[in-house]
Amino acid sequence: MTDSQKGAVFTSLAGQDEVVEQLRAAVDGGLTHAWLFTGPPGSGRSVAARAFAAALLCDQGGCGACPSCRQVAAGTHPDLLLIKPDGLSYGVRQTRDLVLKAAASPVYGGWRIVLFEDADRATEQAANALLKAIEEPPPRTVWLLCAPSAADLPTTIRSRCRLVTLRTPPTDAVAAILEREGVDQAKALDAARASLGHIGRARRLATDGETARRRAAVLAIPMRLTSVGEAFAAAADLVKAAEAEATATTEELDAPERDALKKAFGEGSTGKGVATAVRGAAGALRELEDRQKSRATRIKRDALDLALLDLAAFYRDVLTIQIGADVELANASKERDLRTVADASTPATTVRRIESIMTCRERLTLNVAPLLAVEELTLALTSAIQRR
Repeated sequence: MTDSQKGAVFTSLAGQDEVVEQLRAAVDGGLTHAWLFTGPPGSGRSVAARAFAAALLCDQGGCGACPSCRQVAAGTHPDLLLIKPDGLSYGVRQTRDLVLKAAASPVYGGWRIVLFEDADRATEQAANALLKAIEEPPPRTVWLLCAPSAADLPTTIRSRCRLVTLRTPPTDAVAAILEREGVDQAKALDAARASLGHIGRARRLATDGETARRRAAVLAIPMRLTSVGEAFAAAADLVKAAEAEATATTEELDAPERDALKKAFGEGSTGKGVATAVRGAAGALRELEDRQKSRATRIKRDALDLALLDLAAFYRDVLTIQIGADVELANASKERDLRTVADASTPATTVRRIESIMTCRERLTLNVAPLLAVEELTLALTSAIQRR
């Protein structure tokens, strides 16, 4: 096996040379039992954690081609517990079940790896249960936690983890990944710029026409804000678009889950024990529906937050033009609109607009009604014109 094949799983990390070096060294003998992967959205936290898991479970240090590496990539390896919270939070009962599973011996005699994406969604009680498992882990269990920043987890947990800090990858590194996946060079570069270093977002912008269409609609909002009426209309359109995206996503996820649950409880069967199974199915179905509602709320909030980030990126480009900064524009294809807004306002106005967007994002995390929060935002963006 060549050196280039060893650790091949790490080639999916864009612009993270220091992280790759750190993880390669750990695979070669510097392993600790708990790791915390942090970095901004789209930096590749979970990608890095999964590549690390593949390298630990692979006899060849992460070749990327063997059955073990392919199983990790698919999330089906028997020694990998992959946790991806799909609701607004991850509860204590779920965490206790996870701790029990993590304590099992490895199937193949190597490592038992728990990869916990969005670990910051764990509730306080869940975090306490997680802490106990990390403090006294079984000898062959490795915990890989992912969160936007170390501060998002309790001090007691992060102090027991080895920190891996990812950075926002540069545009050319993101574009190079898309090109390797078959995306045209020009489209890859445009998508990489628009995503502001978010690899998954760049991939969707380059390959999914609906994602690109929704983003274009968001970027058209600044040119629409000419009156109070237009401000209200823009807010309504923004929230409706987020709701439509959330509905489409949740319907795609919900139906298979309901069907699988009903099948597991023997729906349509006859004979002894069916009545008991039906009663059990009713309770399990209610629990599933509660989880699905929580997930739908999260998806809607995430879709709306992504639209607000696109809007903030637009005004960031406006500010870049106004102050003459030598910085790459995220929305170079919209330069005409950017200059129109820049000429019609001042840097102070643009800063106020960006601050209003960030305030709206914060309010949405506090469960303010989405339409009210976004209406306040669009009104603030409109009134900023008058105060310039």
